[in-house]
Amino acid sequence: MSTTGERSTGTIYEQVQDSPEFADLRSRLRRFVFPMSAAFLLWYLAYVLLASYAPGFMSIKVIGNINVGLIIGLLQFVTTFAITTIYVRYANKYLDPAAERLRTQIESAT
Repeated sequence: MSTTGERSTGTIYEQVQDSPEFADLRSRLRRFVFPMSAAFLLWYLAYVLLASYAPGFMSIKVIGNINVGLIIGLLQFVTTFAITTIYVRYANKYLDPAAERLRTQIESAT
């Protein structure tokens, strides 16, 4: 690090962290993760609240002994797998190529 008035460049990792490419990668990740996490948490909270405050609704039988509560509970698992699938596709298309370019940049500089 220079103290003679020149701009300090830091290590390659610090340079990459300060780069617009890294900021874009971080932004793309956050644009996906935060809304998806909020949506899933609201969906889960709705299930918990319905189970706590609407037991009559949750106990409505749909087919045989299968009730609304059971169906919504199982949909929680389906939602988890769907979010995972959507994230993998998103990462493959938008995150992984950008991360690979940054990794190549770091490896070529070291």
